[in-house]
Amino acid sequence: MKNILALILVILKSGQVYSQSTYVFFGSFNRDKTTEGLYVYRMDTIRGKLTKISSVKGILNPSFLTLSPDGKYLFACTESKTKNAGSVSSFAFNPENGKLTFINSQKSGGENPVYVSVHKSGKWLVNGNYTEGSISVYPVLENGQIQPEVQNFQFTEGSINSDRQDRSHIHSTVFSPDFNYLFAPDLGADKIRSYRFESNKTEPLQTTEPSFIPTVVGTGPRHFTFHPNGKFAYCIEELGGALDAYSYDNGKLESIQRINTHSDEVKDNYESSDVRISPDGKFLYASNRGGENNIAIFSIRGDGTLKIAGYQRTFGKQLRVFDIDETGKFLIVTNAGSGNVFVFKRDIKTGLLRKVGRKIKINGVSSVKIRKY
Repeated sequence: MKNILALILVILKSGQVYSQSTYVFFGSFNRDKTTEGLYVYRMDTIRGKLTKISSVKGILNPSFLTLSPDGKYLFACTESKTKNAGSVSSFAFNPENGKLTFINSQKSGGENPVYVSVHKSGKWLVNGNYTEGSISVYPVLENGQIQPEVQNFQFTEGSINSDRQDRSHIHSTVFSPDFNYLFAPDLGADKIRSYRFESNKTEPLQTTEPSFIPTVVGTGPRHFTFHPNGKFAYCIEELGGALDAYSYDNGKLESIQRINTHSDEVKDNYESSDVRISPDGKFLYASNRGGENNIAIFSIRGDGTLKIAGYQRTFGKQLRVFDIDETGKFLIVTNAGSGNVFVFKRDIKTGLLRKVGRKIKINGVSSVKIRKY
């Protein structure tokens, strides 16, 4: 009897630890180093409730975040709006107390870094600079310290939209599932740039042939993601309001579909922003800003093509980035324009979303990452 009670106690404690061990990291456009810029919340994985644990000041506009593969380090893009003053920063994370500790930063090689990715080895960081249209590569030490950049690829060509495509604008840098390639959607040039990534070299980013995949002119490719099976990839267009679906094999992309992310009533001002796939690979989510401020939900067919399943409004304005937890139960949105965060629970059968928990207010909230510890 004592052994059974002891086992029940262990199970209950384990459940409590699990429910309190999922952390949510937020970045924001704080505009001022003296105010909070990074936030750490704990998520109740039963109800989806968020509880603030800590925050960080002394960092300017940490607009996009990513975590090292082991979860020990958080990397942030810090936009400056000043020529060549953007940076990428590193923080150590302590899951025992939920606090972030600044390690160091390096110049991003541009004014507005907007996306940062980490190699699976944890030894390389790749950043995309929007305003100048460039990609920067940094070594990362075992202690999470970012070393000075070893490569910077600069692009200049634009496209037909004179207001938004006067020159190159790199908007994301995404590794292939095997981490042997890197893909960088260029909003300004209507291209998805591609490189081979050889992590054993001192300059790992190597040019490929062809060096890019063209997208529909004037559509502005923005964010990019791979299906969990590694056979398909998807790119969201900020200016075109559509998703481009591709088959993928060993560094090569082949177009298989282009489908609108918005409803038929919307004719312009799409401002589509982010794209994510559920861990089970059955549903894709794409965010629309502009006039709709919603998430388009698609079912993914066996051949990688998409079928619309519904829309979910985000209860705010200018959704920049959202994230899905690794269990696939929850999706969290960051509405930068209205400065609020909402948690949605996913229906794993239909893919549809239901708002849970209460609204979280974070001024200029721009990015979110969810991680179980």
